[in-house]
Amino acid sequence: MTTLVEIQNLHFSYGDRPILSELTMVFPRNKVVAIMGGSGSGKTTILRLIGGLIAPNSGQIRLEGHPIATQRSAALYQQRRKMGMLFQHGALFTDLTVFENVAFPLREHTNLPETLLHDLVMMKLEAVGLRNAAGLTPSEISGGMARRVALARAVALDPQLIMYDEPFAGLDPISMGVTANLIRQLNDALGSTSILVSHDVHESFAIADYVYFLSQGRVVAEGTPAEMAISDHPYVAQFVNARADGPVPFHYPGKTLAQDLGLSGGAQ
Repeated sequence: MTTLVEIQNLHFSYGDRPILSELTMVFPRNKVVAIMGGSGSGKTTILRLIGGLIAPNSGQIRLEGHPIATQRSAALYQQRRKMGMLFQHGALFTDLTVFENVAFPLREHTNLPETLLHDLVMMKLEAVGLRNAAGLTPSEISGGMARRVALARAVALDPQLIMYDEPFAGLDPISMGVTANLIRQLNDALGSTSILVSHDVHESFAIADYVYFLSQGRVVAEGTPAEMAISDHPYVAQFVNARADGPVPFHYPGKTLAQDLGLSGGAQ
């Protein structure tokens, strides 16, 4: 099994606020790897670091054995041609048609003749079931359909790496199932590596080959979905079973309610 992306002993902070610490992760070729954890655990930051949008304070990220290039460089631009990104809310261009949204990365990165570009876009739309919606605008389709258009755009260049930031957020159960199946099918058809950031345990476990659990910017558990489903790690068990009590507190840390009310003792 060969590695496409490798993160080694990475540290990242926003000013004095640490986000990721001692982070080491491996993303093999042709696999779907999920990164899970509570809000604020640093999941989306990992995608931004891999994409070169921000740089780590220390540590390394390698794509195909080469460090992610410095920001705004020609080398980074070339590396990004090997990446596809599905943003949390789709991020479609509202004034472009479905067809032109999917065509955008092809126009940006290639000099294909218009007839070939047309055929490639229609093939991508066919793969997500929206070929007949090519002439519509994002305002004329549903949220679930818009997410599928964004998925077609993310794979327009047949990238080696596809990153998904909360692809199931805001979708109904049918759309979630369709999107999850598409992620798995497209990964296998393209021979890509997919990194899936999500809170959704059921859909993520159904399609992932491996799972990392993050808490406070660190990997606290990792393994196959089957292993994580029966894990006795307190954080994983709380997250997987949606328990209110556990390592993740309900109350934001700070003074107790009794202290705020000027009383002595008491609980939050």
